[in-house]
Amino acid sequence: MMNHKGRGRPATRQTKFMDGFYVEIRNKGSHSKGVIVRSTSEDAMKTLVQQYERNNKEVIVLGEHKDFEWVNVLKKKANHFSKPIKIA
Repeated sequence: MMNHKGRGRPATRQTKFMDGFYVEIRNKGSHSKGVIVRSTSEDAMKTLVQQYERNNKEVIVLGEHKDFEWVNVLKKKANHFSKPIKIA
């Protein structure tokens, strides 16, 4: 017999987020989806953002999630630098 270790069928439900503050982290210049990290408090989230920005990562603050819904959806980049647009 074959010893097949497949991953199985992918999940069809959306993931349920726990209560907390969520941040998405990815490499700078990457267009792929990053890793979502949860913090229990806003202060812990801010220190997490500072820590990853020092390591040349792109940090996107998703917002606070509470009671199965988003309380405040920020969805913005944590670093407030914007590149100048060149007009030809």
